[in-house]
Amino acid sequence: MDNQLNEVIVKDRQSFVKFLDLFRQDLLQQPQNWENKTLPDFLEALASYAEDIQGYYDNTEANVDAEKAAWSTFADIFKGAKVYE
Repeated sequence: MDNQLNEVIVKDRQSFVKFLDLFRQDLLQQPQNWENKTLPDFLEALASYAEDIQGYYDNTEANVDAEKAAWSTFADIFKGAKVYE
């Protein structure tokens, strides 16, 4: 399922909805791969990762400005919150 999540190209609202559906399925099918399984833990990680996402982009030389809202950035924040400590 992780591969499917990483293969989805999120570029608009419709592809983000598809991503969220796969994201939910991933939690249901592979909870062992999630650091933040409860809603409170996930929301805390989501907020922290949203704050730190520019560092991720800089470290991976992704050439993305996190200050400019994009559907793909939202998807990256959700993926990061899945495992962020």
